[in-house]
Amino acid sequence: MGEILVVDDERDIRELISDILEDEGHTTRLAWDSDSAYSEINHAPPDLIILDIWLKDSKHDGIDILKTVKRNNPDIPVVIISGHGNIEIAVAAVKQGAYDFIEKPFNIDQLMVVISRALETSRLRRENTKLRTRDVSQAEMIGSSAALKGLKSQLEKVARGNGRVMLSGPSGSGKEVAARFLHSISDRSSGPFVTVNSASIEPDRMEDVLFGRSSGERGHEPGLFEQAHGGILFFDEVADMPLGTQSKILRVLVDQSFQRADGGDLVRVDVRVISATNQDLKGEIAAGRFREELYHRLNVVPVAVPSLDQRREDIPELARYFITDLNASQGLPLRALSAEADAQLQTMTWPGNVRQLRNNIERCLILGPESGEIKTEELQSDAGERDSDDVVAMIAMAYAGLPLREARETFEREYLIAQINRFGGNISKTANFVGMERSALHRKLKSLNVITTARSGSRIASADALDDAL
Repeated sequence: MGEILVVDDERDIRELISDILEDEGHTTRLAWDSDSAYSEINHAPPDLIILDIWLKDSKHDGIDILKTVKRNNPDIPVVIISGHGNIEIAVAAVKQGAYDFIEKPFNIDQLMVVISRALETSRLRRENTKLRTRDVSQAEMIGSSAALKGLKSQLEKVARGNGRVMLSGPSGSGKEVAARFLHSISDRSSGPFVTVNSASIEPDRMEDVLFGRSSGERGHEPGLFEQAHGGILFFDEVADMPLGTQSKILRVLVDQSFQRADGGDLVRVDVRVISATNQDLKGEIAAGRFREELYHRLNVVPVAVPSLDQRREDIPELARYFITDLNASQGLPLRALSAEADAQLQTMTWPGNVRQLRNNIERCLILGPESGEIKTEELQSDAGERDSDDVVAMIAMAYAGLPLREARETFEREYLIAQINRFGGNISKTANFVGMERSALHRKLKSLNVITTARSGSRIASADALDDAL
């Protein structure tokens, strides 16, 4: 069943059609001239329009209305009806984009068949469009750490509403994955998910890309806001958006409508906006590079995405997921990770976060053997590959100037901090791995002035700042 707009200047005709459609389970709205028709369409686009060609005392006739509808709302099917039907009018209507032409007085059964087919065709077209714009494969959030569970819990709460969400976190931490996850569990999951990479669009083209344009040569070109109608529009790295465009987006967020570039048509949209940034937007506001009012509009629900350093427990699971995914998508070898490689991955530094981890795994699969476990020597640290002599020399330099006891304490402190962080602050797991009783480990941590603090749902170990100052 659908919502159908009936446009006819004869009151008896439009009410008769409305009664027939409502008896069949449809809902209807009525209009009698071009002004009332445009008003109804701008208020909320219907699923189908039944349009009379000849409209008495109307600024535009049915063909003009048809042209406007097909330019601004090309997915809405239009069925033309006319009491002055002839083959020329029918051909002209179809050429302008009408789904079909029915002559008055019409047969009710014929009208219902045409309407049913038009609605089904429109539904299939919308579904195809959604399939092209959705990418559910990137909506899965991998991991079981406390930090990730906390993030998922926040997103599940946010998904129940329709408020705008601001995702913050370092580059590569998975902000777009979080946005896609939110989309997949929200009421808009059947709608499109459209991404705007603010940094990749040239400033002088931003308005055309977002709002679309109308021209005599090309006709209607929908922008990303229109493409996201009924779904989610994701602004990646929103701080990179030009100031001029920021002010225009601000108006769209307030009114849920806009005018296309080079066109006077008002377009109404139903879009939920999610934005992401790895920058300090308050600092950008102070520097005059970001509009404060836009910040408050976008930052209705702030959600922090944890860095990989805050969810080291997830690294082995993420690495295995990437191996499976790269095998399926690129045909790379399906190899296992050795226990030593697991441990090394969890203790390495990841300034590029999840993205850097994926790149590292992909490099191992491309350059490594076709089979066998991935070994520690295949893994590349952020500083790049160093030969074993370089590593030994670095260790020697770090400890050469220390007495044995102090060197041993320094090593134990750094080793235990790395292991605790590897296990997400879980002392029981750490104690089991390092081969100590839990109580003994607690005493050792106290003697080494190692403390753990809560951060993003997990616990992070570090040397006591007071001890470092001494």
